[in-house]
Amino acid sequence: MTGTAITVALLTQFNQWIEHRDYDALQKALSDLHSADIADLFIQLSAENRKLLADYMAPTFDAEILTYLDPSVKDQLVAILSPRDIAESVARLDSDDAIELVEDLNESAKEEIISYLPMASRQVVEEGLTFPEDSAGRLMQREFVAAPEFWTIEELFAYIRKDDTLPEDFYSVFIIDPSHKILGYIPISHLLKSHNKVILRDLIMPDVHKIRFDEDQEDVAYLFRHYNLISAPVVDDAERLIGVITVDDIVDVIDEEAEEDFLSAVGMGSVDFHANTFLTAFNRIRWLLLLLANTILSSIVINHFKGTINEAVILAVLMPIVTSMGGNAGIQVVTVTVRAIATRDIRPNNVKKIILKELTIALINGLVFATIAGSLATLWFHNFLVGGILATAIGLNLLWAGLAGIMIPLILARLKIDPAVTAAPILTTTTDVLGFFLFLGLATLLMVH
Repeated sequence: MTGTAITVALLTQFNQWIEHRDYDALQKALSDLHSADIADLFIQLSAENRKLLADYMAPTFDAEILTYLDPSVKDQLVAILSPRDIAESVARLDSDDAIELVEDLNESAKEEIISYLPMASRQVVEEGLTFPEDSAGRLMQREFVAAPEFWTIEELFAYIRKDDTLPEDFYSVFIIDPSHKILGYIPISHLLKSHNKVILRDLIMPDVHKIRFDEDQEDVAYLFRHYNLISAPVVDDAERLIGVITVDDIVDVIDEEAEEDFLSAVGMGSVDFHANTFLTAFNRIRWLLLLLANTILSSIVINHFKGTINEAVILAVLMPIVTSMGGNAGIQVVTVTVRAIATRDIRPNNVKKIILKELTIALINGLVFATIAGSLATLWFHNFLVGGILATAIGLNLLWAGLAGIMIPLILARLKIDPAVTAAPILTTTTDVLGFFLFLGLATLLMVH
């Protein structure tokens, strides 16, 4: 059963065991499950059975399970379990996992659990929480393998076997001087392939990518992607080694940042199906109010040209084509631009080239769809003037969508405003308003007057 996802059949079985208090079956089944699968089980259980299972597991509860849970379910379990039991389990986690778990708790639970931690673990967690949020200091693992350059491989391996405070998994050994400054690193594979009597100094790779403790996690993720790193050392202001970040932590960061950008684009901070319904509704209402303002603005423009629409009713049929084409084309460019900003594919030395390219694409799209839409409108209404007005409005709106789609995110990023959150609604507002204004304005000039 190891590594098995919680299927419907397995969930049904667990519900039966919990309701019938079949602890022997529960114990056997849980012992075969990974912590991530147990977390998945907790998420899928009803609130009542979730509490019963948590009560049963309390004496031996593994805090690693909490690291895989949705925030609301995690809060429920923390409220059920004893702070002392949680603290005892947190103390057995790697330092980075312990800090990540504790930092997400509400203040009262955080303080209570920290107070029950053993002194050594408490100092590590409290120190970790002093680092800026979303920084390398919060991500790093305090357990690492470091050695002086004059050791032999044999001495290093003896040290690794003897010291039980070292991490269970590591990819490199960092070579340090007496002041704990990094001289370089040695991959584990190089150590395993070398003779025991070889001195570490002879294997050092000096091109180590050091990360400052206060560096933003997005910048750290970029560094790992750019250099294909598996691990990297973290240093303090004095360039002394204080921790290490591994690729598994960066995978979490990349997932988190991608999810954040994706959800921000539609006005949502997070997806938690177990969170409070009214709080979730409130968070979505704020975004919808912004969209309501957009539609009101568009309605004001339409109202300004109501006389034109009354005299040429066919315009009402074609109006949505202009705005939807502009909005959809603009969203394409915004999405590509926001992603390029996040991955740093857009740089000062290539920004002009990219803007010119997007304008060229917008011009091509404008000509293609202006021709298609204008021709269809002419054939549909047997009116060449209507087709020409529609073609002109679509062409100009698509050109604007291309320009605005790249410029709005760039300007927002320059102003230190997250373009993933605000670029799309600003873009669609401008394409809607401009689309209606162009189409109805041209119709007023050429058809009514």
